Amino acid sequence: MFKLNKCLILCPIRNTTMSQVELNDKKIQILEVAEKLFSDKGFEGTSIRDISKHAKINIAMVSYYFGSKEKLLESLIIYKTADLKLQIESLQHQNLEPLDKINKLVEIYINRINCNRGIFRVLHFELTTKKREHSLAVFTELKKGNLRSLETIIHEGQSKGIFRKDIIIPLITPTIMGTYFHFHMNKPFFQELLNLKTETLYNDYIKDSLTKHIQQTIKALLVYEN
Repeated sequence: MFKLNKCLILCPIRNTTMSQVELNDKKIQILEVAEKLFSDKGFEGTSIRDISKHAKINIAMVSYYFGSKEKLLESLIIYKTADLKLQIESLQHQNLEPLDKINKLVEIYINRINCNRGIFRVLHFELTTKKREHSLAVFTELKKGNLRSLETIIHEGQSKGIFRKDIIIPLITPTIMGTYFHFHMNKPFFQELLNLKTETLYNDYIKDSLTKHIQQTIKALLVYEN
């Protein structure tokens, strides 16, 4: 049973132009069902009929709300990732030292990815196959926006003499996400190794120990040695 609240998300109107569109409970229900099915069965292996069946709605309603499966995927990407962009943009303007902003950025990334594993699994597969570059273009624009926010924070730290001048900024985000995904893709191994017997222990470890480890790694890349 879905317990959903109305929310506002950023949705593409044309190319990379964005506009706020309200999602009602039914639309969100469809997106949540689509995320699970796309993650479990793949985009190609999921039909509109599958989505309507699991969402317990008329098949025509999916087409009415989203137009096509590709447009549904596009809306799903934005629904699950737009808040990450807004949080990172907001971080630039917070009254924090540059390193504190970076630590906060790591927390934001890990929290959002860990809470939205399904959509990132879908994105990884679709980006690898390169079959839906048009639908994924909106995700590319979101990543570019996040990179610009990161660049602003890094440049602030460099101007204060805190961060190194030879940082390869575009590789910072892959370092954060790559560490998380390696950990998660080897979940059974790390659960046994670290005695994380329950899902709660596993998620708490990600929130605390793994996040701290990534923060220390990024700090080592950014900050001058004493």
